[in-house]
Amino acid sequence: MSERDVMEYDVVTVGAGPAGLSFAIRLKQLRPELSVCVIEKASTIGAHILSGAVIEPGPLDELLPGWRDAPPPVCVPATEDEFWFLTKTGGTKFPVIPPGMANHGNFIVSLGAMCAWLAPQAEALGVEIYPGFAAAEPLFDEAGAVCGVRIGDMGVAKDGSHKPGYTQGIDIRAKVTVLAEGARGHLTKQLIRKFGLDAESDPQNYSIGIKELWQLPPGRVKPGKIFHSFGWPADSMTYGGSFVYHLADDRVAIGYVSGLDYRDPNYQPYEAFQQFKHHPLVKPLLEGGTILSAGARAIVTGGWQSLPKVEMPGALLIGDTAGLLNVPKVKGTHQAIRSGMLAAEHLAAQEAPASAGFDAKLRASPVMAELKKVRNIKPGFKKGLWFGLLNSAWETATAGLSPWTWRCKPDWNSLQKLAEAEKPRRDYVERTLAPRDRLAGVYFAATEHDEDQPVHLKVANTDVCITQCAEEYGNPCQRFCPAGVYEIVQDEQGKRLQINAANCVHCKTCDIKDPYQIITWVTPEGGSGPNYQNL
Repeated sequence: MSERDVMEYDVVTVGAGPAGLSFAIRLKQLRPELSVCVIEKASTIGAHILSGAVIEPGPLDELLPGWRDAPPPVCVPATEDEFWFLTKTGGTKFPVIPPGMANHGNFIVSLGAMCAWLAPQAEALGVEIYPGFAAAEPLFDEAGAVCGVRIGDMGVAKDGSHKPGYTQGIDIRAKVTVLAEGARGHLTKQLIRKFGLDAESDPQNYSIGIKELWQLPPGRVKPGKIFHSFGWPADSMTYGGSFVYHLADDRVAIGYVSGLDYRDPNYQPYEAFQQFKHHPLVKPLLEGGTILSAGARAIVTGGWQSLPKVEMPGALLIGDTAGLLNVPKVKGTHQAIRSGMLAAEHLAAQEAPASAGFDAKLRASPVMAELKKVRNIKPGFKKGLWFGLLNSAWETATAGLSPWTWRCKPDWNSLQKLAEAEKPRRDYVERTLAPRDRLAGVYFAATEHDEDQPVHLKVANTDVCITQCAEEYGNPCQRFCPAGVYEIVQDEQGKRLQINAANCVHCKTCDIKDPYQIITWVTPEGGSGPNYQNL
């Protein structure tokens, strides 16, 4: 094996999302002499970014004070809020918007387009950005500290042999490695385990957000209007809610979030979203329109009590990788930018940048104060919708000053076995709007993987799928995956698990929700995966 090429920097950042790019920009603003590199597994910056997204502009104002003069390409000031409780045939509009959901002064953006807009501003400051570079594993020095990352090899065949275009991945070495991988980061998961970063925190919790961008007939869209709902199609024991964001140019962003702590093994997050689109308040908006882009992504929802330690020897965690999303606000971008800036300020203040001390700095910051106030709101819904709403009202009224903290359990642990599962009444309706099924939805994600590469969804023991899981849970991977990656097929050899890895949109739901925790998502070849447009 030849010696690997090595690139050396002061700091390497894994992930070109809002946290990673904001970190790189701020560090270069403060210490222009430091060498900073950002690597991104997507083929282009923003291609793997999916979020609602309504952003609070405060942290962006601090980072780039003149940004409003040349805003991101998709950026619409919020004009009005609606918050609804839905039933199958109608609903009740809240007369007062909950404080966390009030969006006066905020902006509706495409987070993918915003990251593509941030990247050249980072490059103008001297940051080196490399899309198509997937960090496959962390590197460690003799003392066991993180000292960079190894980029995955390119041109490896499915059987592990080298194809004609094989290229060995390079090692990127750095004094500090900043992990900004987003929810359920591949390297972050390994490093949390290695350094025991979650020893004093609750398990992280997640939701899955599924989103579509629609082009509608002229006259229907009210740019800046924000619609949120809860209730139907979720039952009272399943955490779920929707968003419809009205953009410019007769477009709307529409999506549905399902908590991955759901109990019913037959629940299908993708179907719940499609059902929501057929609600009488929503279907007339979409009819006659066309889908432009679609996708799915895990969302970190554990909050204050699930925050791991965010420093380890040689590395830091920021943004969604750390778990900083504010669930009641349905917002994490301002927290991502804020944490990235905080990490940059921490490193810039030292003559030789080092990770030690960042955890204490983050915990003493407004980032954590915001999470502490709302720490009990999402866990309250584990006891059902009505308890959750009463608890939310109490926590909001007291600004989170309750003397208690509700605990979080792992999402996979909440799934009930078929024999004991309550069977909620699914009062679903007939669907007529596009897409007709999950595979049609995958088309709108424009996801691409070379079929002849190692499968990036590692199942430790596929026998469990055919025996124990089939009997106990009815193979829920066939239902929780929004892209039809997992399929139990019958052929002359009998039943087996078929993994349609080329469909994968990198949402990480399987890694989170699999009840046996035998599925591990690893990075495919750099540049693989979805190519989201304005999501």
